Amino acid sequence: MAPKNAEPTLTLSSAAPATTRADVVVVGVGPDLKAVAPADTVSKAFGRSFGPTLTALGFKGKKGDVAVVPTSGAIKAGIVVAVGVGEDPSTSDLRKAAARAIKAVHNASTVAYALPTADADAVRAIAEGVLLGGYRFDRYRTGSDAKDAAADRPNAVTLLTRHARDAEVLAALEAAKATATAVNRTRDWVNTGPGDLTPAAFADAVTETAKADGTAGVKVTVWDEARLAKESCGGILGVGQGSGNPPRLVQVTYKPKKPVAHLALVGKGITFDSGGLSLKPGASMMTMKCDMAGAASVVAATLAIAELGLPVQVTAIASMAENMPSGTAMRPGDVIAIRGGTTVEVHNTDAEGRLVLADGLVLATEAKPDVLVDVATLTGAAMVALGLQTAGVMANDDALRDEIVEVADSVGESFWALPITDEVVSRVKSSDLADLRQHNPKPAGGALFAAAFLREFVGETRWAHLDIAGPAFNDAGAYDEVPKGGTGMSVRTLVGLAERLARRVD
Repeated sequence: MAPKNAEPTLTLSSAAPATTRADVVVVGVGPDLKAVAPADTVSKAFGRSFGPTLTALGFKGKKGDVAVVPTSGAIKAGIVVAVGVGEDPSTSDLRKAAARAIKAVHNASTVAYALPTADADAVRAIAEGVLLGGYRFDRYRTGSDAKDAAADRPNAVTLLTRHARDAEVLAALEAAKATATAVNRTRDWVNTGPGDLTPAAFADAVTETAKADGTAGVKVTVWDEARLAKESCGGILGVGQGSGNPPRLVQVTYKPKKPVAHLALVGKGITFDSGGLSLKPGASMMTMKCDMAGAASVVAATLAIAELGLPVQVTAIASMAENMPSGTAMRPGDVIAIRGGTTVEVHNTDAEGRLVLADGLVLATEAKPDVLVDVATLTGAAMVALGLQTAGVMANDDALRDEIVEVADSVGESFWALPITDEVVSRVKSSDLADLRQHNPKPAGGALFAAAFLREFVGETRWAHLDIAGPAFNDAGAYDEVPKGGTGMSVRTLVGLAERLARRVD
């Protein structure tokens, strides 16, 4: 299991930015090249030199601009990190600004943030930006590299706000910590080498993490290959039968004393995807350790929901398998039976995610949740349609689909609503041998076909499918609060959905 990254302690203070004793002060700067409240006193302390100094450093006052300025005694802190926030920054702007600023801090023990904090949502966004933007994965670094990386991180971050003693703001800070920890935990699992995170190792990691958290109401149950056979989970067993590392199903439940709603989450946990006998090209396998991102997300989100003490019962199911080619591997042309008895004709062993999800979805519906959401790095078609930074959401309930898009936007994640059309439904039911066909016979509409296939296993339960194939793993450079590698995409949306369910009055 990947060790938890050392995150800085995060606190609130009403101290003045110009007199705080932190090593570094982060200030928001508007288009006029002046620091905005509560940091306006900082630019005043510099006098007329503040704007020209920023200009000389290439800072233009645009959103995302960052400049590091020595204070030369103008204020108590030795360094000011100026970050552009625009004229009227949104919570998303503040989260991104906080993340960009923390990346610019080096060899400082203490940092104070003096970004605009009009309300609790702003404080939460800034805190999330600090913790998400400062994420690093150092498990495999040794010697001086590891020591240098550790020394380069601040030990403590203080958010300066006049609302420092407000109960709602204090709660927002705790929510930010829990959510960011869940995102970073997901990133850790995704970034771990697939040889170190086999299905059994992943199941053990979930069990150990939940035990270490020690949150009341949380229970973890693990089904090994024998139990999976007993429970008729033919999708997970079929996908995992080609690997020497047997599959697992992990169920994480959280049951508060008086739940107002029941949310079920199902995640695809393919710890490595070679494509099976329908083998992927070698270059396409390099990032396939990320194919368990959906499972990591639903588990981490559940633990965050429990830590926050939300009055929402959660049933999370992570379907874990390794998809490998061998003499025992699932073959194109095989017919397998999903839990509940539905038979599926296999056409492409590289479309394995929908098979392990099918078992998980049936099991989740048996718990009779109010809402069911699955999360998966499911189709390349979703990336073709939506790019690498936006996920697709499809559902059997338009209101739920649209609500997830709305929640995602409010927490700074990008989802786009897609339909499940009659055209793809007919293809799913076009097998000559079995109840359902596993793979799209046409090159078009692959993401929609996969969603239509999954819909066959949810019955009448309100259900949404999140295809995070593009944004779950960032193979390019880091940007804003998103690092290179595992991103933790969907965790914030899942937590946000649970928070909305907790507030809902029927």
